[in-house]
Amino acid sequence: MGIADAWRALWSTREQKASRAAPIMVQFGAGQPRSTPRDYASFSREGYQQNIIAYRCIRLIAQSAAAVPWLLYKGDEEIETHPLLDLLAKPNPMQGGAQFFEALYAFYLIAGNAYVENVAAGLKPKELWTLRPDRMKVIPGLNGVPAAYRYTVGGESVDFAIDALNGRSDVLHVKSFNPLDDWYGMSPLEAAAFSIDQHNEAGKWNAKLLANSGRPTGALVYTPTSPDAPSALTEEQRAALRNELEAAISGSDNAGRPLILEGGLDWKEMAMTPKDMDWLQGKSLSAQEIALAYHVPSQLVGIEGSLTFANFEQARLALFDDAVLPLIDTVRDELNRWLVPLYGEGLRLDYDVDSIGALEPRRKEKWEAVKTADFLTINEKRAAVGYEDIDGGDLLLVSAGAIPLDTVKDVIESTEDEAEAAGRNAYGDAGGSDDSDEEQPG
Repeated sequence: MGIADAWRALWSTREQKASRAAPIMVQFGAGQPRSTPRDYASFSREGYQQNIIAYRCIRLIAQSAAAVPWLLYKGDEEIETHPLLDLLAKPNPMQGGAQFFEALYAFYLIAGNAYVENVAAGLKPKELWTLRPDRMKVIPGLNGVPAAYRYTVGGESVDFAIDALNGRSDVLHVKSFNPLDDWYGMSPLEAAAFSIDQHNEAGKWNAKLLANSGRPTGALVYTPTSPDAPSALTEEQRAALRNELEAAISGSDNAGRPLILEGGLDWKEMAMTPKDMDWLQGKSLSAQEIALAYHVPSQLVGIEGSLTFANFEQARLALFDDAVLPLIDTVRDELNRWLVPLYGEGLRLDYDVDSIGALEPRRKEKWEAVKTADFLTINEKRAAVGYEDIDGGDLLLVSAGAIPLDTVKDVIESTEDEAEAAGRNAYGDAGGSDDSDEEQPG
């Protein structure tokens, strides 16, 4: 019995529910594989492999997220040793945990879709494998839930069935929000496509410029030296002159070499025009827009002149807030829905926020704020920073002398009693009478 069959048996006794809007999501083509809306190969090649800004953003986010360790809880109690934690630490024989999750996150950031296959023995998962998004197709179902996932390699295909009742399958599909597609997520590279194209073209322009003498091109002007000289060069003369220029001064090896001209030839240098300067600014703007699509601070991808953050520490903090932690949250929730229930009820997967070095400045601020809060007890302060209660830690301490508030109350009451007793002695016992009507000696 496979995992899908086991989940079908588990849910068969529950109430069956269906969305009224789901059937109209598939008006035609039900049961037929639906291709991804964009060319994943182009995204991978032009966006990840050929664009340094997109590559840096994706690797930075994926590696940062993959380095965060996982934690397992049952209720509020942390479980330090468990087969699920062992599986996440070594998902398959070819990958460790960090490499597996880096691939999972990178697929998601490139394609907007990521797939994980669960290889099980009985009901317990034994291995987890990431599957390339371009090889996977969703087969739509009639009730708004995919009927199956079809994975194709080299003309061979395998279908992973999906339970129409509960959506369980041996394949986990993690997808981003796509406003125009019901089955596939939207890649961040799609939003940054124009900026990536512009940035890549700018790089090609620079490469061609460097190949053509390493500086902006000039013009070789021919002027007849005498009335009898021809008004223009022949095609043979043009070809010979072009070959001589390419051999003598073109390329980085010949940069700076003098050019010897004769016979009415003159070299006119063409300086950088305002239009060329606008092109350079456009290249920088394209890089910033690519980083913006991935919520990566410009400072972290080496964009020149980026002064968005006062320092690197704040930039790293913004990276985790805007890009890394939301990505881990998405994968954590999907694993809690798809994988964790196979190990029993009451388990909850989370990640260790305290291990993230980039968040250390925020933790220091929190600890300082908790430490100086005179309205919290010791145990309340310990709970705020993740420590257990201690005996005698429920007393509220005041700042003056840091003594228990109950002690201060006792001191105040004792002082009031002593003052009252002193007043009685002064006007009663010491005077022999406390009768206000009796005349006292002047």
